Amino acid sequence: MPSDSPASPSQEMPPADVFLDARGLNCPLPVLKARKKLLGMRAGEILEVAATDPVAAIDMPHFCAESGHEFLGKRQDGPVTYFRIARGAVRQTEDEGKEEKA
Repeated sequence: MPSDSPASPSQEMPPADVFLDARGLNCPLPVLKARKKLLGMRAGEILEVAATDPVAAIDMPHFCAESGHEFLGKRQDGPVTYFRIARGAVRQTEDEGKEEKA
């Protein structure tokens, strides 16, 4: 089950495949930039997003649930929250460029 708290040293997550620096960006930009990064990734790859927008703590898990990606958790380091997302098995549809679950 994903943790909302920082990982203890014995429970550290594996390194991310892709890192996105969204510090200083406000809603909805952290989620929009994460979405764009995830579209270029393969299923199962891990994206780590660094964000300072407090609303991202609500938006990221919601975005993952709606778009078929797995929200792995978050950790706080001062004003920066780091989110971990595993790219889900979603595909781009031809009409209107919308994502749908495969």
